[in-house]
Amino acid sequence: MSWRAGLFPPGPHVLEADGIQVSFGGRPVLSHVYLRVQTGQIVGLLGRNGSGKSTLLQTVFGARAVPDASVRVNGRRAVPAFQTAGLLNYLPQVPLLPAHLTLAQAARLLRVNLEKATANFPDLHAQLGARPGELSGGTARLAQVLLLLHADTSFSLFDEPFSGIMPVHLETLAVEMQQAKQRKGLLLSDHRYVEVLALSDVVYLLHQGRLFKLGADPQAELAAHGYLVA
Repeated sequence: MSWRAGLFPPGPHVLEADGIQVSFGGRPVLSHVYLRVQTGQIVGLLGRNGSGKSTLLQTVFGARAVPDASVRVNGRRAVPAFQTAGLLNYLPQVPLLPAHLTLAQAARLLRVNLEKATANFPDLHAQLGARPGELSGGTARLAQVLLLLHADTSFSLFDEPFSGIMPVHLETLAVEMQQAKQRKGLLLSDHRYVEVLALSDVVYLLHQGRLFKLGADPQAELAAHGYLVA
């Protein structure tokens, strides 16, 4: 049985994905993948550039159709997941907001209280009437992350959420994410390993097409796979 669009209920949920097999040019990119995220949890997804992290996030969200891929919520099929209202949102690496919308207009479309979403970032207050192209790359990225964090979904998927964001804002954004996980599940993929590890309750490593769930000492396991935490 599948979730029907518009009927996704509130409450604790578990999001799972498996059966994802993706190859590019005959080269396997994703195989033997099992991913689990639950509400009340931040899950980190690490891996080298080109390892398939973005492809995995796109598949879970439903932007990339993959034969036999299974995405489930509480054991019930949800493919493509984005068609189930209130289930999840997704920030890709590329800009998300339409160029013609101001931040205030985008917030209204997402039904987000913009004053609340930006309360801890006073630098943004003077720019709420600006369009994404009128902002610096880091400021636009921060605004998009905040809008999705505060949107009313059970899960949020983020691909490089810290990209270009000023260091002075990273600590505050981390607090925002910790607060958001009290009401939703977060899946973060970012090359800034330190920030991801500090936030995550569970960490996965995508390595040579396989997804590994790391244990109590993820830094040691990352080192064993030849990764450097910087």
